[in-house]
Amino acid sequence: MSWFPPISRLLYICKDLLNDVLRFLPLMARSQASLAAEILFLRKQLAFYQERKIKPRRFDDAARLSMLLLSKLFDWKNALINVKPDTLIGWHRKAFQLFWRWKSRGGRPRLPRNIQQLIAEMAINNPTWGQERVADELSLKLGILVSPRTVKKYWPDGASSGPRRVSSQRWTTFVRNHASALVACDFATVVTATFRRLYVLVIMEIGTRRILHCNVTAHPTADWTAQQFREAIPSDHTYRFLIHDRDSIFSAEVDETIENLGLKVLRTPVRAPQANAYCERLIGTIRREALDFMIPLGEKHLGHILREWVHHYNHGRPHRSLGPGLPVVTSNPIRCSKTNRQRIPQGWQVVKKSILSGLHHEYELKKVAA
Repeated sequence: MSWFPPISRLLYICKDLLNDVLRFLPLMARSQASLAAEILFLRKQLAFYQERKIKPRRFDDAARLSMLLLSKLFDWKNALINVKPDTLIGWHRKAFQLFWRWKSRGGRPRLPRNIQQLIAEMAINNPTWGQERVADELSLKLGILVSPRTVKKYWPDGASSGPRRVSSQRWTTFVRNHASALVACDFATVVTATFRRLYVLVIMEIGTRRILHCNVTAHPTADWTAQQFREAIPSDHTYRFLIHDRDSIFSAEVDETIENLGLKVLRTPVRAPQANAYCERLIGTIRREALDFMIPLGEKHLGHILREWVHHYNHGRPHRSLGPGLPVVTSNPIRCSKTNRQRIPQGWQVVKKSILSGLHHEYELKKVAA
């Protein structure tokens, strides 16, 4: 239901109120005796209608508003006949609600035109991004503080309002309390253009969400898997645990190599993928943001795709769980201005970098050349 009546209805109310005002002004020049006689004359006619029990018509909006205004000039409680006092008080409350809605209709000021265009460009150029991701990109990389609801207001028509994702379950209390000392890994399968199956091993750091290592093979043997852990885990690491599932690829030889690196292996329970939820979520992100939009031609092509995307994931993709933040913190983070937090700083411009031939983009501020 609309807050305000249509224009035609509003014009009708104004016309009736103007007629009432034109009839009221001549009455002010008349004597009190004349007015008292006319009031008594009208009351006798009204009493005749009451005796005949003639039901009056319902009051329209113009009549209600006119009675509210006239009730301010005299003691109206003794003059009410066709309506109850509670009804008149209800009209007054409704009129005040409409007045207050009209007075507070402005709301927050709109974002500048260039910020609106930037939001639309981000949504169109990055089809896997949702409103929260765009808000994180603006605040973390460009210093423009807007909420996801504000981004939704300027979201272009035809663009998906959220990323394609499934809800992930929470970690256990143990995993949450030891995130900084945890490493997780998992395998994902990818089918090439020639229907060849390749295996992708992903090793990530839970605390910072940083991808430590990512590699591709067509034959995930125990020796190859053990070598990947040797390359991923540095000698001066501070990790204590490594989580993986019960896949046969993680053989006893692989676990022995992991323990020799100073890590304790934690195997997930049977049929409990939520126990390795962060790594499962990471593999889903790789598919939604890269692999679902490409057909790898072979092992080298898939490796090239993953290397470019992993660098973007670690250095240029905001993570909401980090504040938002980046897994690898840049040397010169953007400081949000407290006075102009929804403005591009003067003397700076937004530049973008294409990732995976335009599938994603990274945005940053650079000074305008003098």
